[in-house]
Amino acid sequence: MNDLLVIAFSSEQKAEEVRQKLFELQKEYLIELGDAVVAVKHEDGKIKLNQIINTTAAGALSGTFWGLLVGTLFALPLVGAAIGAASGALGGSLTDFGINDDFMREVAEAVPPGGAALFVLVKKMTTDKVLADLQGVGGTVLRTSFDKSKEDAIRAALAGRPASAPVQTPPGDDQPPSATAPVTA
Repeated sequence: MNDLLVIAFSSEQKAEEVRQKLFELQKEYLIELGDAVVAVKHEDGKIKLNQIINTTAAGALSGTFWGLLVGTLFALPLVGAAIGAASGALGGSLTDFGINDDFMREVAEAVPPGGAALFVLVKKMTTDKVLADLQGVGGTVLRTSFDKSKEDAIRAALAGRPASAPVQTPPGDDQPPSATAPVTA
């Protein structure tokens, strides 16, 4: 199951820096990302999404190849390439991988102008090691689908403070004390 984490930063540069750190952690097999997008809110209030994969460009490239191939069969390679590129770009622009673009734009509205939000779709992670590497990077958690204990640990790591240790009960203390004492004979 994937978990979503949205962190707001004061600048696009800081959000990109943290995203690059997450990519490095992925190379070390400490985290597996489904998607990582930086949403930048410009001074005029417009939101730009910096995605990992530009689906429009990828679609245009693929469409050009297939259009050229089909066009060659009908002795019109340039026409085929042009039609293929246009249809591929259209198809690519309509394709959405990972986190929903409309959702990201909606959440990024909460970011002040000039700021950025990092949207991370986490497939798996070694929590303690990832949080140790993210210790003190800053940012504010806007949304998350992690459970409360992980969310608190993430907030603490971003702020640069140690996560509070969970309260552990001694063995055998699972049950509340009984109101009546056992009778001994």
